[in-house]
Amino acid sequence: MSRATVLKALSNEKRLLIMEWISSPREHFPPQVDGDLVEDGVCVRFITDKIGLSQPTVTSHMRILENAGLVTSKQIKNWVFYKPNPEIVSTLIRQLSDKFIA
Repeated sequence: MSRATVLKALSNEKRLLIMEWISSPREHFPPQVDGDLVEDGVCVRFITDKIGLSQPTVTSHMRILENAGLVTSKQIKNWVFYKPNPEIVSTLIRQLSDKFIA
């Protein structure tokens, strides 16, 4: 994924906040009946409840993050669970560091 795509996905305050929350899910979300918060990711319903937006809006934000490679998704029963993709974040940080820090 290009740096511009990743940065654009992170440029929205709501998406940035969601990324912060799902990067340390046990600090920000209650235990889930289905799926482990770390192994499987956070259920979209919990993200929706916490951020206070409609489910279609949250799903749209998550699709942008997923298309940028920042999160992966997994379906369990009728719900989609999201977790961060640390490789993309690490690559972005490394690229920006190499580019802007001498």
